[in-house]
Amino acid sequence: MQNFKEFLEAKPLYYKEIDHTRVHKAYSMLKPHIKRPKTIHIVGTNGKGSTGRILAWLLAKQQAFSVQRSAFREEENNQLSALSSQLLANTVGHYSSPHILEFNERIWIDGSNASDEVLQKAHERLYAILGRDMSEALSYFEYTTLLAFVVFEDCEYMVLEAGLGGEFDATNVCDKELSIITPIDIDHQAFLGDTIEQIATTKINSIQSKALIAKQPHQEVYEVAKDIASQKNATLYITKNSAHPRYKELQTIAKNKGWASYLVDNATLALEALEILKVKYDLGALNSLELFGRYYPLASNIHIDVGHNPLAAKVLKEAISTPVVLIYNSLDDKDYKQVLSILKPKLKRVQIIPIHSQRATTLQAIEDAIKSVGLECSYFDGKLNDDEEYLVFGSFYVVEEFLKWYKSS
Repeated sequence: MQNFKEFLEAKPLYYKEIDHTRVHKAYSMLKPHIKRPKTIHIVGTNGKGSTGRILAWLLAKQQAFSVQRSAFREEENNQLSALSSQLLANTVGHYSSPHILEFNERIWIDGSNASDEVLQKAHERLYAILGRDMSEALSYFEYTTLLAFVVFEDCEYMVLEAGLGGEFDATNVCDKELSIITPIDIDHQAFLGDTIEQIATTKINSIQSKALIAKQPHQEVYEVAKDIASQKNATLYITKNSAHPRYKELQTIAKNKGWASYLVDNATLALEALEILKVKYDLGALNSLELFGRYYPLASNIHIDVGHNPLAAKVLKEAISTPVVLIYNSLDDKDYKQVLSILKPKLKRVQIIPIHSQRATTLQAIEDAIKSVGLECSYFDGKLNDDEEYLVFGSFYVVEEFLKWYKSS
């Protein structure tokens, strides 16, 4: 059988049209063969990855603590600790996308990326269940979503980050205990619609019995959420945000870790999700969590952020305390001129870093956009000044290209 990475690389990443019924057919074939963990589904435009990772981290740490406590009691009674050994294996899975450096980042179990061996075994099992025709027909994202289901089947919890959609997203094929709706903004209009109402409807139609909605930049999102929750007879929870009783504690943790303020909001959302699910958590566990790629301090004067749209630019603008040099590029479906306009007050100049993607806009278009908003423009040459601050931002591809240079320099 073909190696799973070679199998995935043979699939196109992007399609002009997708058969949304196909992944449901594939899941109906897979469902009788696997167990489904308690599932938390995250949809939205921004903040899905960090909210999901914070949630998964707290779940993993709480489960590990519970297991240790259970094992200690069993040892006291001189009993076998088979139960605790079972629980120690695979308690929380987090599925996210895209990855920065390697595919394994997308399938995370109890604090670590899935190994090649685990992914290969899951691929062999999935391929055998679905058969050649269905396995090859599924898109890259559809197949990897089902692959994650196989990897996570022995977990107690599964945190699923939707791709660009919601209702028609591959992650929406299974039932869920809770849906989390992160901030929604204009993005991916070709797939989701041209208005906030259309985009929010597509995303929020994925909810089932319970949904938690984050603080939103557009009032329309709340109205859409209330309407859909009413139609589905679902319970809708609205974030307490800064009114949450542990918000100040989160701010202290964030300050110590150098987190941007938007990560405090995302962490609050994760806490509220755990409270809805009636899961105890240790807030102090966040002190050991690294949110790589989310306004992450790569060096004393370099931050990297995988954000890519105007909403991400707005929250980053608030996080930047002193003017920075922006190392930037963009995909062609993003409003990069608006992104640059938003960030302009915090920028000294912009350096364009070439990226390798079918969806990358032309270098000339980026250069023209930078000049049109009145910013100085040049191309990244690998020379960084110790006395200047840098922000690497624009997409996962931008961060990936910069990290390749950084690791080899």
